[in-house]
Amino acid sequence: MSLVIRNGRVIDPASGRDGVADVLIEEGAVREIGRGLSGTEVFDATGLIVAPGFIDMHVHLREPGFEHAETIESGSRAAAAGGFTSICPMPNTSPVNDNATVTSYMIEKARRHAVVNVFPIGAITKGSAGEELASIGSMKQAGAVAISDDGRPVMNARVMRRAMEFARSFGIPVINHCEDLHLSAGGDMHEGLESVRLGLRGIPAAAEDVMVARDILLAELTGARYHVAHLSSRHAVEMVAFAKARGLAVTAEATPHHLALADSAMAPYDSNYKMKPPLRSPCHVAAVVEGVASGAIDAIATDHAPHPGSEKMQEFEKCPFGIIGLETALAVALETLVHPGKIGLMRLVELFTAGPGKILGLDRGALRPGAPADVTIFSTDRQWTYDVNKSFSKSRNSPFHGRTFRGGPVATIVGGRLVWQA
Repeated sequence: MSLVIRNGRVIDPASGRDGVADVLIEEGAVREIGRGLSGTEVFDATGLIVAPGFIDMHVHLREPGFEHAETIESGSRAAAAGGFTSICPMPNTSPVNDNATVTSYMIEKARRHAVVNVFPIGAITKGSAGEELASIGSMKQAGAVAISDDGRPVMNARVMRRAMEFARSFGIPVINHCEDLHLSAGGDMHEGLESVRLGLRGIPAAAEDVMVARDILLAELTGARYHVAHLSSRHAVEMVAFAKARGLAVTAEATPHHLALADSAMAPYDSNYKMKPPLRSPCHVAAVVEGVASGAIDAIATDHAPHPGSEKMQEFEKCPFGIIGLETALAVALETLVHPGKIGLMRLVELFTAGPGKILGLDRGALRPGAPADVTIFSTDRQWTYDVNKSFSKSRNSPFHGRTFRGGPVATIVGGRLVWQA
């Protein structure tokens, strides 16, 4: 059986291709890209964008341990509905993914139940406690593609240095949630005019900045590949750009919500607007958007963080940080970056494909003969309204409920198989 995606605008940043063409898929791989191709099945992509399968390098699937919030299966279905063909779950599960046994469990669970590719990220330290290095080599051998203590930043600089040295020897990147926990302690939102107005304790942008600065210095010292998760502050963007100019192997990601929302857009005391890093003031948002446009930021990642209503719908000061984002990521990026003319479609696709693929060293993110047939098909003008109650995720914590978007995913193909269609 073969599938031909016909008459779509094929955009592949890895090869520089941008033009109307057909894509022929056979036996789970791309066989040919050209005009006038035929197959036993046809997907008419006239007027649509055909891109390499999108990669989300930062999600939380909550399994094992917190299956009431999300599972590998439900999270993968939400990913497919968002146009993602590959996702990378962070290790803050229970037990923490700090050894090969948990890594192997996640991979096997995904093999049996997920509808997209799952590439786990292992912990930096045992139990993500920040004190003793985890079994980095064995996790990498089991299938981990990076290490991170996301959500619990490594405060000890000596431990982080050793982690970078080990990661360099194993050829994987170190990803850090950059937050000085002493500066951010007790905070619930960005420190600024809005936090004062609402009477909430603030988290200063400096809490992110000082950690980014420290880690860049350590990356230069160790020669490690270092990646900044969910970049959100103006000075952090500037420091990443400076590190790149010095030739360091430093990369960064931004989330759709930090690109689209400022603290001034928060519905007062609405827990669906509480996340870490917090929504920043407009000057920081503008700097992150500029970082995407300039190339300082290499990828867009959702930081999909599901929480059930029983936990999330509490007083703002008591509820956990995080929102879901897999199903709205592309639409938010189109609305925030492409439609206003900040970036073009080629750059947008790069941020979702070749960018994260290169950072993690995956054999994904390109649409060429012989490559795995992971394909994202999307529209730039289809009007649709996001209803969080119809989400494939088990959780409902999104600030975009009820938002009408122009453009979004239309179909998701993984390994040559259509796993979701609008």
